[in-house]
Amino acid sequence: MSLAAQIKHATYTALLELFPGADIAETSITVNQTKPEFKGDYTIVLFPFVKLLRMKPDELGNKLGAALLSTSTLFDSYEIVSGFLNMTVNDNFWSGLLQENFNNEHFGEQATTGKNVMVEYSSPNTNKPLHFGHMRNIFLGYAMAGVLKRTGNNVVKANLINDRGIHICKSMIAWQRYANGATPETANEKGDHLVGDYYVKFNDAYKQEIKELVAGGMDEATAEKEAPIMKEAQEMLRKWEAGEPEVYQLWQTMNGWVYKGFDATYKRMGIDFDKMYYESDTYLLGKSIVEEGLKKGVLFKKDDGSVWIDLTDEGLDQKLLLRGDGTSVYITQDLGTAKLKYNDFKLDQSIYVIADEQNYHMQVLKLILKKLGEPCADGIFHLSYGMVELPTGRMKSREGTVVDADDMIDEMISLAQQQTEAAGKTEGFTTEELATLYETIGLGALKFYLLRVDPKKKMIFNPQESIDLHGFTATFIQYAHARICSILRKEGLPKLPAKETFASFTLTLPVTPAEKKLAVTLEQYPDIMNDAANEHNPSLLCNYSFQLAQQFNSFYDEHSISKAENEEKKQLRLMLIIMTAQTLRHAMQVLGIRLPEKM
Repeated sequence: MSLAAQIKHATYTALLELFPGADIAETSITVNQTKPEFKGDYTIVLFPFVKLLRMKPDELGNKLGAALLSTSTLFDSYEIVSGFLNMTVNDNFWSGLLQENFNNEHFGEQATTGKNVMVEYSSPNTNKPLHFGHMRNIFLGYAMAGVLKRTGNNVVKANLINDRGIHICKSMIAWQRYANGATPETANEKGDHLVGDYYVKFNDAYKQEIKELVAGGMDEATAEKEAPIMKEAQEMLRKWEAGEPEVYQLWQTMNGWVYKGFDATYKRMGIDFDKMYYESDTYLLGKSIVEEGLKKGVLFKKDDGSVWIDLTDEGLDQKLLLRGDGTSVYITQDLGTAKLKYNDFKLDQSIYVIADEQNYHMQVLKLILKKLGEPCADGIFHLSYGMVELPTGRMKSREGTVVDADDMIDEMISLAQQQTEAAGKTEGFTTEELATLYETIGLGALKFYLLRVDPKKKMIFNPQESIDLHGFTATFIQYAHARICSILRKEGLPKLPAKETFASFTLTLPVTPAEKKLAVTLEQYPDIMNDAANEHNPSLLCNYSFQLAQQFNSFYDEHSISKAENEEKKQLRLMLIIMTAQTLRHAMQVLGIRLPEKM
């Protein structure tokens, strides 16, 4: 139980003893960290009970404060300030916290709940490489899976590959028209980049054909439907769904190029998955679900043979589930995938990390599954996030204006190198160590900047700002960690010493305000982890880690470790910084960010 929860429960118990029969709920008690300008560590808000108990705030505060001092060993003293009871926690609590947890690699984690949770993220299309727009999704999904795992859930990290559909056929048609048999090897290009080039070529050719048809007297809407290259793509999709061998073989070949490219990029990012799903495997299951829905009368057919569901009674509209020619739409395969995931893992919760542009789609998906009586519907949760843009504006893959993920990683590593060299921080590193350091700093900056904002908010990514050593960045946190590791090396200690290292510790001097502030923040880490899980918001870990790094810097600026007042003080401070470094490592590992030991 966290200290705040302990104080809340002690307050509840004291109030019941002081005022037997009073209608007081433990949930009505508010405990906050005391503001820095006042004496104390934690503040109990008195106002909710003043009217109920018919007492003045100061009178109630004195009664409650005295009761807490007499019944709990947690507190040393109290102070009343304008309706707030500020409690000072006993120094022995903080020293005990450090002795118990300074080298605890699992501090912040919870016991197993037995709950099965799947986090689905990335979900790329096989007609283009991973691009910068995917990165917030990928890092958010990976971080959320890490948070949920550390809070006791059985987590499956899943990736649904969008490997079929008209968009895939567009790249295939353009490759047939313009590639002259080019392969990744002959073009000396990553497979996903090569296929993406032909997706752009398709769009260029499509726009040109529309332009020519309009110039010949056709209206634009008709021209968009009649453009020969679009008709070719639609015909290819029909042939693919019919299983025509030549089309299927080309599809397999081009997708194979893309998968190889994806794997290389994921590995570079430090991202992995436990389970891969492919829409080409799930769309048929989706079709069968649609057929069952027709038999049940939940769905209906229109005159052109297309299948729909009417959601107007729910304040939505009619939704297409199968085209008149029998081909699937996106939601068809989503129905199949949702059922398959549930059957595979008996999921209590299935989290979809998808941009807020798909809020309506996800609402419809869950509602359709509910109407069809599918048990997977109840556990569906849409982790909706705002889109990320560059300072130059929004990216569009069909127009070739996206920034590829590989290029963004290269740019961040280059920025890390420039910054490190400009600061003169390369001495004592081998060439290989510097390459690793630049990658650690560059990727850490990229991930942290994309995760530090509440997922629900849109954001603009600024590469230069993301790597600022003095800003709200991973670089700042990485430097604090490296600084602690340097101190420990000078003291002849590993970054995670054995428990026996401080077995003889006794507290002989009071804990100073700077020491206590750092200890208070460390104690709150399990609550922060729990909040991140409950709110599906890894940015809470970013904010916490930055605050912890700041407080370490303030502590170290104020207190010497090597020249501490006595050996006990030195041991206390060493435990403080060891636990700080370990907590930073734990939080950053959850987010997929590495912390160097030298910078």
